[in-house]
Amino acid sequence: MINDKVWQYWRLLQPILDIQSSKWSWEARLLYWLTGVWLFIGLVTLLSASYPEGVIEHNNGYYTLIRQLLGVLIGFIGFSIAVSQPLRQTFKFCPWIILLLLGLIFLIAIPGIGTEVYGAKRWIALGPFSLQPSELIKPFLVMQSAYIFAKWKKLTWKVRGIWLGIFGLVLVGILIQPDLSTTALCGMSLWLIAVAAELPWSQLLSVSFGGLGLAILSISQNEYQRDRITFFLDPWQEYQAKGYQLIQSLLAIASGGWSGSGLGLSQQKLSYLPIRTTDFIFAVYAEEFGFIGCMLLLLLIMIYGTIALRVALKSVNRIPRLVAVGAMVFLVGQSLINIGVATGSLPTTGLPFPFFSYGINSVIASFLLAGLLVRVARETSQAPVVKMNVHT
Repeated sequence: MINDKVWQYWRLLQPILDIQSSKWSWEARLLYWLTGVWLFIGLVTLLSASYPEGVIEHNNGYYTLIRQLLGVLIGFIGFSIAVSQPLRQTFKFCPWIILLLLGLIFLIAIPGIGTEVYGAKRWIALGPFSLQPSELIKPFLVMQSAYIFAKWKKLTWKVRGIWLGIFGLVLVGILIQPDLSTTALCGMSLWLIAVAAELPWSQLLSVSFGGLGLAILSISQNEYQRDRITFFLDPWQEYQAKGYQLIQSLLAIASGGWSGSGLGLSQQKLSYLPIRTTDFIFAVYAEEFGFIGCMLLLLLIMIYGTIALRVALKSVNRIPRLVAVGAMVFLVGQSLINIGVATGSLPTTGLPFPFFSYGINSVIASFLLAGLLVRVARETSQAPVVKMNVHT
C-alpha cells in the first residue's frame, strides 16, 4: 500500500514515466524533452564556468553546481505540478501570489531587509540563500496578465484599473531596485501579451510611450545605466575599467574559433572574465564549444521558440494562447537578449540566461514558465487531464 502511494506521487512529479504521457501532443512531449536538453547543456556549462572559482574561494569546484541543483530540484517539482495541473486551477492562486511577491519587492527597499549586490537591492537573505521576488514573479505575471487581457472587453473599468495599477506597481518596484533590464523585459512581455489579446492600438501605443519615458527617466537618474549604453558602443575607450567586461567576453567568443577549445578548457574564465557564471556565461560556452556549438545552441532555442509559437497559434482558447506567448517571450526572448549582450550586440542588461546562468530563483522561474508552456500544449491538443488517485 505504501509503495503504491509512493509510486503515484512519483508519477505526478515525473510525468515522462506515466504511460498517459504517450497521449500528449507531439508539441508537449518535444517541449518537455527539449527543456531537459536545454537544462543539461546549461548545467554542464555552469560547472565548467564555476569550477575554478569554486576551488579558489570554497575549496570545492562543485560548490556553485550543488547550489544550482537545489534550484533545479525545486523548479522541477514546480514544473511537474504545472504540467499536471489544469490551467484553470493554477489561475486561482495567481492573484494572491502576485500580491505576495509585490509586497516582497517593496519590502526589499526597507533598510536592513534587502541585500545589496553591485549597487542594487534585489534580494532578501534567507540563511545561505537569497530570495529574488522580481525573478519569481515572472511566471505568475504571465498567467495573470493573460487572464486579464483575454477578458479585457468583459471586465469593468474598475477591475481593469486595479490590475493595471498592480502591474504598474510591479514594474515600478523592480525599477527602483534599480533593475531597468528586468523592468523592461516584464513590461515588454505584458505589452506583447496585450498585443496578442488584440487590445486597442490607441491604448497599447499610449502605454508604450509611457514606458519609454519611464526608461529614459531611469537612465537619466542612474549613471551606471548610461555607462552601459556608452561603453556598449565603444568599450575600448576605457578598456581596463568600464569596457573591460565586454572586451573579455568578446575575446572569449573569438578564442573559441570554429570548434572551440573543448569542455572545461576556457582560458577567459580563469579570473579574466567577470560575472562568468551569470550575465556572461554564454561567453564561456562560446569559447569552449566554438561557432559550431553556438549555432547548435541557437538552433535549439529557435526550435523551442517555433514550437512555442505553434502551440500559441493552435490554441483555440484565448487565455492559454496568451500564456504560451508570455512564456515564449521570457524563455526565448530573454535567452536571445543575454546572448546579444555577451556578443556586444546589445547593451549590458544583467538578465540571466534561462537554464544556464547561476541563480536558484532564475532556474525556478524558468522551470515554471516551461511547465506552463507544456501544459498549454497539452490542453491545446485536448489531451485528457490525468488525475492522481490516492488510495487510503
